[in-house]
Formats: sequence, C-alpha cells, structure tokens
Amino acid sequence: MPERFVSLLAERMRAAQATVGVGEVLAAHRALGAVPPSAARDALRAALCSSRRDVGAFEAAWAALAAPPKPDPVLDELMQAARAALPRVGIPSAERLEAVVVGAEPVPAAWSDEELLAHKDFAAYTDAERAAARALLERLARRGARRLSRRTKASRRRRDVHDLRATIRVSLRHGGELIERRWRAPASRLRPLVLVVDVSGSMAPYARMLLQYVHAAVAARRRVDAYALGTRLTRITRELQGRDPDRALARAAGAVVDIGGGTRIGDALAVLNRVHGRRLGRGAMAVILSDGWDRGDPGLLGAEMARLRRSVHRLIWLNPLAADPAYAPLTRGMQAALPHTDHLLSGNSLASLQALADLMEGIE
Repeated sequence: MPERFVSLLAERMRAAQATVGVGEVLAAHRALGAVPPSAARDALRAALCSSRRDVGAFEAAWAALAAPPKPDPVLDELMQAARAALPRVGIPSAERLEAVVVGAEPVPAAWSDEELLAHKDFAAYTDAERAAARALLERLARRGARRLSRRTKASRRRRDVHDLRATIRVSLRHGGELIERRWRAPASRLRPLVLVVDVSGSMAPYARMLLQYVHAAVAARRRVDAYALGTRLTRITRELQGRDPDRALARAAGAVVDIGGGTRIGDALAVLNRVHGRRLGRGAMAVILSDGWDRGDPGLLGAEMARLRRSVHRLIWLNPLAADPAYAPLTRGMQAALPHTDHLLSGNSLASLQALADLMEGIE
C-alpha cells in the first residue's frame, strides 16, 4: 500500500471532523509495516480512530479511497535506493542467515533515529523531527525527583514495619496460626514540578520543543504546574492538559499574549512568588528554561530568585546557550540568577533533557 494513501486517508478523516494528528499518522505507518496486506484495513482503523465518531469518518474515507492511487515508480525507486544505502541495523534477513559466516557477530549500523535526534540542537529540527521526538519527550517527562511518602507499600522483605492486618488475613489459610508474616516498606512519590518556559524572541528557536516537553510532563504526571515567561507571567497548566500536543500547544499560544516579545524575568518571578506561591510548596522542583536575556532590573531578579529558592526544594536553570563549551554567564540576568541556582544545564537538545531527568532522579 503506497505511503501517500495513508496521508490521503488522514486528510479525508480530518475533513470529516475526526481527531487525526501526526502521531496517529505515524502509528498508522508503523502498523502497516507490522501486519500482512490482508489486515491493512483493520490496522489503519485501529491506529487512526480514537473514538466511535472517528470510525464513521474512517469508513467513509476508506470507501472513497477503496482503489488506492497508483504508486509513483520514480518515488518507489528512490525509496528502495535509500533503504538499500542506509540500513538501520547491519543484521542479515532470515533468507540470508544461511550465508552468514559462522561465528560472525551482527554489527549495528552507523546511525539510528534516537542517536541523531538526541544530540541535535532543537533550533535545527525539522517538522518531521519534532514529530518523531514526541515519543522520546514523553518518556523523559515521566521521570522526576522522588521523596518519601507518608504511605507505605507491601514488601516481601523483612522490614521494621510489621503489617498486622495482612498477617492476620493470611493466617486464615492456616487455621489462625501466625505462620506467615507480612511487612510494609516506605513508599515514594514524585515531587511537585514547576516549569517556567521563556517564550521571548531570543528563545524562539527552542521554545516550541521545550513547550512540547512541558506538555508531555503535564499530560504524564500529576502536580505539574507550567508557566510561560515573557514580559509577564502566564499560567498555562490548564491549556496544556490533554493528550493531543498540537491542540494543547495551540491553546497555550492563544493564552500567551507576549510570545516573541521581550523578557522581564524578575517581574515574572515576582508574580510567581506572590500570586502562585502556594502552588510551589517546599518540596517542589522548580525548572526555569531561559537564555537569561533580561530587560528588567537585575537587582529585582536576584531578590526574586532568592525568594523562589527558599520556597522550593531545588532550583534548576536550563540555558540553551550553555551548550557551548566557551559559554560564560556575562549577561546581567544570568549573573544575578546564578548565585541562587542549584544547577545550570543546557536545554538545547534531547540529551540535555536526559541529563535533567538523570539529575532530578538523583535528588532526594
């Protein structure tokens, strides 16, 4: 089945008010590669339909496109040449296993999607690469710092906390004899997370990918609060809720009126401390994603950073400019903020977000 057919099918479903985004289209392509041609219709319906209403749109679009367009021989030839020149893994197919020299080890190919995207700068991403990175962002967003909870959990190991209720319950199997004992261990839970994303003009090459990460964190975890920072502070937690990243980012863009403008980090943090201070909590992790270019008063920025640091458990700053080995915090904003920052990381790639996740998981 030609790849163009899936795109036409998705376009017709969207015209019928069906919810079909880039993620569903990519899932449809993967489904076609995993099933035989006889099951292509069922695989496409499962990948493209997320509700009963979408099923009707799919059936109508499938009926209209029952005879798929003829494949382009030139495009197919180019695709076959690309697959032959750039194998994903240097492992022979099942038909060629007999020809492999005995004792030879499979050698990985020279590249993979995740390796290329991990270290590539967000500013150089294409639209297709942004869509492909969503799954990796969702995986990173589930990770975070943990702390001990007041609750406990059942444990098979001998602990100091004896679970008397569970021990009595299991003794009923033995006629009331306390033969088996049950224990409980301390449980942990994710710390609250506060994410502040700079959406000013200087952060335009990175803001979209960082907002996708923030949306993934809001969608995947509880107790995540998100804010957009420009000349003012805008809370966008409610706008970023939902599974569809395109719609969530569109809602957030509509709520923020100063996208692409200037930056007044000190004034924005003052609003965060005074208006939203109760949402922070002393056990929260605060992450600011900004390049530090500030037009406001550096004294105000330093004072508000100090107040924010006293309110949270850890304060982390992600600066895309810090990815340069020769980077030095020469701007007045970064010089005022750094004394009150626990960690300074670069926020220009998936590898930097991976470092952020590793850092937060190591914090107790």
